[in-house]
Amino acid sequence: MADHQPGVIKVSDEMIAVVGDCASAADNLPGDAAALIVSLDRPASIRILAASGEWREQCGARTIAMIVLRNALGRLFGWDAASDEGQEYFLDATSAGIADQIIAARQPTEVQITYRLGKSIELLCEVTTRLQRGELQPACRDIGLSQVDCQRLGAARAIIDEQWSEKLTIGVIARRAGLNRTKLSRGFRELYRCSISEALADRRLAEARRQLLATDLPVSVIGYRTGYSNNASFSRAFGRRFGLSPSELRNSGVAA
Repeated sequence: MADHQPGVIKVSDEMIAVVGDCASAADNLPGDAAALIVSLDRPASIRILAASGEWREQCGARTIAMIVLRNALGRLFGWDAASDEGQEYFLDATSAGIADQIIAARQPTEVQITYRLGKSIELLCEVTTRLQRGELQPACRDIGLSQVDCQRLGAARAIIDEQWSEKLTIGVIARRAGLNRTKLSRGFRELYRCSISEALADRRLAEARRQLLATDLPVSVIGYRTGYSNNASFSRAFGRRFGLSPSELRNSGVAA
């Protein structure tokens, strides 16, 4: 694979990653491979296709195509890509954030290639682990909703994941996602197996956990930043979610 091809990163003999327009991808792709197409067009999603098929048609300015040997996916992650071929899933906030960092990279060429190579491995590990565990929600399923409604529910989930620090109400989310309140509430529970308020609380607590492990901010400040007016309510909610208090987590030295 030619090193001068923009956006084409040879990660290893088992994987290449193509950032942006896939027309520049070389023809000598890995043999029996799967194409994992990550798209950051809202809502962010990942589609699993055969690398021998028309996967390039799915690519655009805000996509990352990871072409990986099927036996490597099975060996490393215990995931059979064939079982998900043709499926599309909404992307979680962590994976979408990694993908955004890859696309937004603006370092000098050689540094950018190295940076994108490392981040592509991180993205592959994140999405395949979640796929293998069944943690990503299908972009649409047989729940009596149209594809458009499923996409709008995905947009609602993206609003929660990305704008969790704002004062989000069901009404605000419904307006931004283009759904009425009833369809949002019912459809969200059907698709994600939780309510809007539960998803928002979980996202805020996940951010609190990250800040507890990654910063030296006082526990009270982190609680306030993530939407809790006092330490007692923050500690109760955090303990129910993670099984220990914010201070216990910070003192435990658990890796983020």
